Order: sequence, then structure tokens, then C-alpha cells
Amino acid sequence: MLSSLLQSTPIDWQAVLQAVIQNFDGSTGTLHRLDPADGLLKLVAHQGIPPQIMPMINIIPVGKGIAGAAAERREPVELCNLQADLGGVAKEGARQTNVQGSLAVPILEGDTLRGTIGVGLMVPHDFTEEEKTRLLGFAGEIAGYLG
Repeated sequence: MLSSLLQSTPIDWQAVLQAVIQNFDGSTGTLHRLDPADGLLKLVAHQGIPPQIMPMINIIPVGKGIAGAAAERREPVELCNLQADLGGVAKEGARQTNVQGSLAVPILEGDTLRGTIGVGLMVPHDFTEEEKTRLLGFAGEIAGYLG
């Protein structure tokens, strides 16, 4: 699905993210690249993110928020309903997106963290193992191009 988008020069990261979001029938999404110089996740592409949230997601420390947690844990992080998250993974500002079901995964090239990708749905959703594996698969396709 992503191979033709990843072969274009330069890569249209917005189109890549949109293709992934569409695959999940999602409404929102983010793609962050890990900057090896400072170890921070930096926004590459986004969809459906309200303008007032942009300052909060442009640069994310590893370990903070849903994307940062996925990067730190190197595994999928999901919230069935971000609006009701009581676990403390989501930052308070994230609720302003009105997203409910949210899934973020690390983008790994071998053992090297390259970034994160996440999708959001406007309804509560428990992501299945197949959906987590599918998003990890997309992340794997992206990994070699993101670094």
C-alpha cells in the first residue's frame, strides 16, 4: 500500500500518513521523526489536529504523551477512549482533539528508533492485535525512509 508513496522523491509524508489513517477509517493521525541530535520526536506530518494543539505536538519528549510512550516502550500504546483516559498516558491537551480511540506505535529500523506513527478515531475503539500488527507493519515500511 505504501510502497509507491515511499518511492516518490521527495517523499510526501502527508500522503503516507493519510493512506495509513484511511486504512483504519481514522480521522486523525501524526507522524513523528526521532531527531538523533537531541532525542526528541519532531512532527513530520499530521491530519485532523486542531491548531491550538499544534504547539503541544510539534516536539515531543520520548516518554511523554501517547507517541512518546510508544517510543519509550517500543511497543503499541492504545487508548480505547482518550476522552476518558484515567491512566495518565494522554496529556490533558490531547482531549481537545475530540479523538476517542487512539493507537500509536514506534517506527523501528531493527533496534533503532526512527519515530512514531499514530491514528485516531472519533469513536471509542479497542484496537485488535491484528490492527496493532498492521500499524506496526506500516511503521516497518516507513522506517528505512524516515531516518
